[in-house]
Amino acid sequence: MSKERYDSEPRYVISVAARMLDMQTYTLRYYEKVGIIEPRRSRGNVRLYSDRDIALLQRVKSLVEDMGINLPGVEVILRMMEHVGQLQSELEQALEELKQLKRG
Repeated sequence: MSKERYDSEPRYVISVAARMLDMQTYTLRYYEKVGIIEPRRSRGNVRLYSDRDIALLQRVKSLVEDMGINLPGVEVILRMMEHVGQLQSELEQALEELKQLKRG
């Protein structure tokens, strides 16, 4: 199993995720309600969080608690971070294609 796939594998129920993040479960439910996080659901409709979800929630917690950013601001920052990540991937791909063209 690749690291990316491993990191996105849902494995923590909401109570465990809340404990890992030192948050209340209602905060996690609220973040889901406003669209910041979308945990997977088990067949019994239990919320399951992956390591990637936990990392995202740690970023959210840091932005809110450490930097005093409100949730709409957090959403903007998260979208920008995602966009920058996509741009970095595209740049890496373009650079690799350029290397291939120079070689051949």
